[in-house]
Amino acid sequence: MTDRRGNSKIQNKMPAKIQITAEQILREAEERQEEAFQAPEKKILDEEELEEYRLMKRKHFEDKIRRNRQHMSNWIQYARWEELQKEYKRARSVYERGLHEDYKSVAVWLRYAEMEMKGKFINHARNVWIRATTLLPRVTKLWLKYIFMEEALENYDSVRQIFERWMEWSPKAHAWMAYINFEIRNKNIENARIVFQRFIKCHSEPKNWIKFAKFEFKFGEIENAREVYEQALDYLKDEAT
Repeated sequence: MTDRRGNSKIQNKMPAKIQITAEQILREAEERQEEAFQAPEKKILDEEELEEYRLMKRKHFEDKIRRNRQHMSNWIQYARWEELQKEYKRARSVYERGLHEDYKSVAVWLRYAEMEMKGKFINHARNVWIRATTLLPRVTKLWLKYIFMEEALENYDSVRQIFERWMEWSPKAHAWMAYINFEIRNKNIENARIVFQRFIKCHSEPKNWIKFAKFEFKFGEIENAREVYEQALDYLKDEAT
């Protein structure tokens, strides 16, 4: 319809029932483009092609590392790819090279040990955990992961040995409580009591004395609980003077 001047007139100024946004138009255009230009999947047909593919991927990873040797995620990606190929010796070599660059990388130690555990190479995993906790004894996660592995394998004597190594570093309270809770889980209450006694010598804050007393009360040792409170009062009095 046109007006007297010959200009087109809009008959219905009400908004359309279905609104099409610019974002929708762009998204639909991208989807059509992806459908039209979707690359076919490359299929590896024989052993020779597989080796060519692996050589190409290794060159890609080595180039990334050469550009930035200190970027530890490059080493992890490379090693994990080798793991997916079931090339465990190569994966170990990559992790070892990465640790040579930065032995303080907790992420590399964790991925390395987890690969060995996943592949059920327990002695290899144990070796990695021992090295990691020796070089980085203040990193709680390394100790806990190592302990978790040995406890899952029901190597309870080994778990105690690991805790004892850890306690030599006078770690924070949560480490001692992890040791105590391990003994409680295994119903070794006397062992837990001994660890508690050592714990409050290392961390003698009032809240830890209270934890010890509550532990005694929980297991029905009322006289022991009373004695802990009395020892706490004597200790804290001496500290205050």
